[in-house]
Amino acid sequence: MTYKPLPYGISDFRQIRTESLYFVDKSMYIETMEQAGHFLFLIRPRRFGKSLFLSMLRYYYDINERENFPEMFKGLWVAEHPTPWQGKFQVLHLDFSQVGGDIHALEENFDGYIRVQYRDFARRYAQYYPDYYLDELSRLTSASDIMSYVHTFARQQNHKLFLIVDEYDNFTNTVLNEQGEAIYHAMTHASGFYRDVFKKFKGNFDRILMLGVSPVTLDDLTSGYNIATNITMDSRFNRMLGFSETEVREMIRYYQSAGILHADEEALIAEMKPWYDGYCFSERAVYSDPKMFNCDMVAYYLNNFIQQGNAPQEMVDRNTRTDYAKLDKLVKLDQLDGDRKGILLEVAENGYTLGTVADSFPAAQLTDPKMFKSLLFYYGMVTITGTYGIEQELSIPNNNVRKQYYDFLLREYQQVHAIDFSPLVRSYTDAAFKGEWRSMMNHILKAYHDTTAVRSLIEGERNLQGFMNAYLSLNPYYLTAPEVELNHGYCDFFLMPDLTRWPMVKHSYILELKYLPQTATEEKAEAQWAEAVEQIKAYAQGEKVKSLIQGTTLHPIVVQIKGYEAIRVEEISMDLLSLCRK
Repeated sequence: MTYKPLPYGISDFRQIRTESLYFVDKSMYIETMEQAGHFLFLIRPRRFGKSLFLSMLRYYYDINERENFPEMFKGLWVAEHPTPWQGKFQVLHLDFSQVGGDIHALEENFDGYIRVQYRDFARRYAQYYPDYYLDELSRLTSASDIMSYVHTFARQQNHKLFLIVDEYDNFTNTVLNEQGEAIYHAMTHASGFYRDVFKKFKGNFDRILMLGVSPVTLDDLTSGYNIATNITMDSRFNRMLGFSETEVREMIRYYQSAGILHADEEALIAEMKPWYDGYCFSERAVYSDPKMFNCDMVAYYLNNFIQQGNAPQEMVDRNTRTDYAKLDKLVKLDQLDGDRKGILLEVAENGYTLGTVADSFPAAQLTDPKMFKSLLFYYGMVTITGTYGIEQELSIPNNNVRKQYYDFLLREYQQVHAIDFSPLVRSYTDAAFKGEWRSMMNHILKAYHDTTAVRSLIEGERNLQGFMNAYLSLNPYYLTAPEVELNHGYCDFFLMPDLTRWPMVKHSYILELKYLPQTATEEKAEAQWAEAVEQIKAYAQGEKVKSLIQGTTLHPIVVQIKGYEAIRVEEISMDLLSLCRK
């Protein structure tokens, strides 16, 4: 049976349609976007399908593609519901991620990119202009003159122009990150060359759509480009980019019916959901719309399953690591200190923070802790999960992002007191395969002692949770889940075996952590220990545990820490638990 291959890594709409690749239809949003305004601005995290969506719009509106519309859009929603503006524009598509180079050549490179794109635009639509149009254009050398020439002729001929800008902020974010605020300010303020280009956009295009990953540049260009409607947090567009669970399930069923995906639908969803799902971009949508999957990650996972018959060895695509390295640098900006570091620690340790996402903010406010939470939201490092009064609850969306936070914590801990990870990772193997857990706990607790003794980062129970989260995240054999509900309570950590990748794992773990201040009495310690034992008994007896451990041997372990010393670490006997059940 023939089937449509997954378009993993492909962002050209024409290629997807002509090669009959699988396509998740988002064309029903075209009409809603037209109703939202003529000049729109949208932010989404990386790897969320922005480029492919813009490519679809380009072919939809392009007057040169008007005759190809029935075939290219056949079977899509918009084919049966075209808007009056279909095929009515000359479309200029700019991708600012293509601009880069040495700091001294930035303006020249940007000028060159604009020249090339405008000349290509003029050639593609030359048939709509006088015969001498291209000859006159070829004599112009500066980007500014070429832009003015093209815009003037379009107005004279009464042609409608549509500007699509992909990665509008990529160029400037790179400059801001690598070159500093002074150079960025010179580009985007007063007579800066980047600002000057945006001033020329205003008034010369009938419609404009800009997409990026940060609102910083837009705010700095406000007086030069102040006509855009920001639809980033508009609930109507919450599901426009990324995949809903319904769309992921439809994709799974398609490949199952084609006979090339031999796996249970619920099992696939259960594995992908904790890693790729969980994004919500609108406060109004948080209680109604389902959360969104990162579409590139879903394609990566399913493509591996289709091609090799199993899930990928690593749940996070290696090709995205460059993206996350850029994100990490931008978030920290080489100036991370004070409250900003505290915010990252708070999110990493608690899983959420409270704040209000700003629509936009200038680069000068990047060091403001209030704006920093907004920056984390726009980069997909937190997402909206609820409200608390006038504030929004901003939480880690999934394991993919959670791992980035834990990596940050580990780097911070290592700077205080470096440890050799090799013996720790080996102890994880012994715990997973042999049930020999004491070496694993000894390594982690010693690292906690040595790091906390410096008293630089960690004080108290909340920070103990963050420390354990970070070090347990290094364990490749488990899906480490903090605060899992088990039998009407929440255990501190549940180490659920990842049998899809490691079927040889024979042991699973519940960890209950108890923290005491240095001044606590022996009586307090005994009472706390007794309470912890009763809690872990209840957790281990829950029906949910039986399904989570998947036939492995369960080890309920209680850890009691006083100050930064582990004073008692014991496994609660399963025989005792069996007696309790009777």
